[in-house]
Amino acid sequence: MRNVPLGDVDGVPRAVLAISTDYPPNQVLPRHRHRRAQFLYGATGSMLVETADGTWTVPTRRAVLIPPETDHGVVLTNVTTRSLYLEPSAVPWFPRRCRAVDVSPLLRELVREAVGMPVEYPRRGRDAALISLLLHEISRCVPLPLELPWPSDERLRALCKSFSDSPDVHDPPSRWARELHLSERTLHRLFRAETGLSFARWRERACVLHALPLLAAGYPVATVAARLGYGSPAAFSTRFTRLLGSPPRDYHEPG
Repeated sequence: MRNVPLGDVDGVPRAVLAISTDYPPNQVLPRHRHRRAQFLYGATGSMLVETADGTWTVPTRRAVLIPPETDHGVVLTNVTTRSLYLEPSAVPWFPRRCRAVDVSPLLRELVREAVGMPVEYPRRGRDAALISLLLHEISRCVPLPLELPWPSDERLRALCKSFSDSPDVHDPPSRWARELHLSERTLHRLFRAETGLSFARWRERACVLHALPLLAAGYPVATVAARLGYGSPAAFSTRFTRLLGSPPRDYHEPG
């Protein structure tokens, strides 16, 4: 199915509904929720998925698993999505919170085939076998460290959101401590308690994740590194590779 609203087909008695959707260049989907679990795959462009817990930056050819009944908003940049909407009873192993995942070449092809199937595909035969294999492959997806967790402390959360909009890898914890009227030691304790990450690791992750849509948009690695405050492209590439396991060029789409 292509460009079909989920509401038009949600009641169809099938474990998986596969819908391909083309979005305008910069589209914002306000907070919403689905009865079904969602496998949200970006065939092109990049996505930012946000919930109350954090954000997930999803580059091209990766996906995010969104549990059923989870409030989420999505910012889409030059994206064509291929979404699988999954009956909760068909995916008892589904994560309880969002998770960004890698997508194998086999799974990409299965998803591409699924969106071409009729909505009420036969319960037996080739299409049913494809759906069964599709579910197995989704359950085996490798998680990716593309989440930026939000703290629940409101003042710290506001600072985190402001930083993530315009990150600087050298922004010192002393500035944050002054803003919050805390000692640096207390700030570091609060950061780890609220996000599960140290201040330095959270700051670095925010910078790397901010870089992903810039790279996808074709910005040179050197330009992205400078924008984030890194002293050299090599320093940025080292940090980027350490977090994501592959260098920035693997995410770069020349303009």
